[in-house]
Amino acid sequence: MRLKVKLALFNLLSKLAVAALLLLFMPFITERLNLRQIDNELIEKREEIISMISRIGIEPFLEPETENSFGSYNILKEEFISLESASPDVDINQISVVSRLIDDEIIDYRVLSYSLTIDDKNYILEVGKSLARVHQTRRNIINVVILFLLFIIIITFFTDFQYTRLTLKPLDRIIRKLDNISSPDTFDRSRINTSTFDFRELDAALTGLMGRIKNLFEKEREITYNISHELMTPLSVLRSRLENMLLTGKNDPETETGIAESLKTLQRLQSLVNSLLLIARIESSQYLKEDSFKINQVLDEIVEETGPVAEDKKIEIEKKYFFDKIVNKVNRSLIFAMLYNVINNSVKNTGAGGKIKIETDVDNQKRLLVTITDNGKGMTGDQIRNLFMRFRNRTLNSGDGTGIGMAITKTIADFHDIQIRVESEPGRGTKFIFIFP
Repeated sequence: MRLKVKLALFNLLSKLAVAALLLLFMPFITERLNLRQIDNELIEKREEIISMISRIGIEPFLEPETENSFGSYNILKEEFISLESASPDVDINQISVVSRLIDDEIIDYRVLSYSLTIDDKNYILEVGKSLARVHQTRRNIINVVILFLLFIIIITFFTDFQYTRLTLKPLDRIIRKLDNISSPDTFDRSRINTSTFDFRELDAALTGLMGRIKNLFEKEREITYNISHELMTPLSVLRSRLENMLLTGKNDPETETGIAESLKTLQRLQSLVNSLLLIARIESSQYLKEDSFKINQVLDEIVEETGPVAEDKKIEIEKKYFFDKIVNKVNRSLIFAMLYNVINNSVKNTGAGGKIKIETDVDNQKRLLVTITDNGKGMTGDQIRNLFMRFRNRTLNSGDGTGIGMAITKTIADFHDIQIRVESEPGRGTKFIFIFP
């Protein structure tokens, strides 16, 4: 999951958690606030009634039939006032919730009960307000809050996502810079334009790291080139001496056999040194890329060279050229070596009676594709991962190679910005796809 998506989801989940807590406590908070408001209104109403009794007396509040009680409800039964006589020892001043049956309907009231003495008589004054309004207000507030929170969460989710995307845009550019390099030489050292200090530090650190890696690679190439170059002269001298010893004809058979084996070893060593020199020269860009040619012609030449070995093993080489494209600004000899190594390996690793298919085509981006498929012994995942590493793929050939041929192929491909894809399964064969730029 991308970092910007994770941050957006975190912001969304945190807002949902806050909203859930708010909705959890909202009923309690709104109820307490409403009850406090009702209690204040009841107290004000009580003081108003007491003030009226002080001005006009209690008689207008008492019913003629009883002369000891008074009750009054408004038309919606939301409020009531009750005044009843009480015993002298009653002393009450409290607010409680009381359920009352009015016209066959049970209604919950918030009731203030207060005892008072008027003209040496004790009375209990009750002032009540229906709680139905409290419940309805609470429901309305919760509904409004839910709608408001949903609106805020949706709006802030998209704004947070866009802000996170813009904030992390420099990181995406840094990732693209790393994805687009095939070697430290091709790393884009231009600075990332950002106001975020952390991204500037990361970009500078990566640029410095690539510079150090480039220097190490250059030193390695120089050492490889120098060692290989210095080895060529003594190897050539030693080989000449051994060949001269064989030509004299004065050696016993056992000595001649030993000399012949030594010459084979020298031949392999010279081949290895030449391969290392080739890689060093390619990596140091000593080859020109000025050739233009049809890729199908090169493939035909390779098939012609590997044909005798394939015929001996009764291997069928099938050519399907769906597109005959001219490649420009390349080195023909290097491209030949790159494709030759793969086709030659396919011939070696395909059993008698097998089949090798060579195809050329273009993809939807108009890039040239060269595909080489065989039904040989195939490779494991570990072998594919080590395929282009030097001296790590000797198990893929007959055992007499240097283990560096595929490393040369990869070096040539990188030199020409050619992508290589490998698909293989043990016992089912291997497919190489070369994607030209």
